[in-house]
Amino acid sequence: MKKDIHPKYYSKAKITCACGHVFTTGSTKENLETEICSYCHPFYTGKAKTIDTMGRVERFKQKIAKKEELQKKSKKKK
Repeated sequence: MKKDIHPKYYSKAKITCACGHVFTTGSTKENLETEICSYCHPFYTGKAKTIDTMGRVERFKQKIAKKEELQKKSKKKK
């Protein structure tokens, strides 16, 4: 195997988030910066919001309601 072809590995690399949280991990870079981490990400903090911009949930509910109404009408006719 060739010598000195691999980058230096830092077992205690310092990761800094934009929110200010700092943690360590292994990396080939000594210092890293990130914009978001598990301490500030909405999914992990429980502040995630589900946005239904197309109204799919409402359309689905209307579709089911219409189907149930048609089934009730067909039962009454029989």
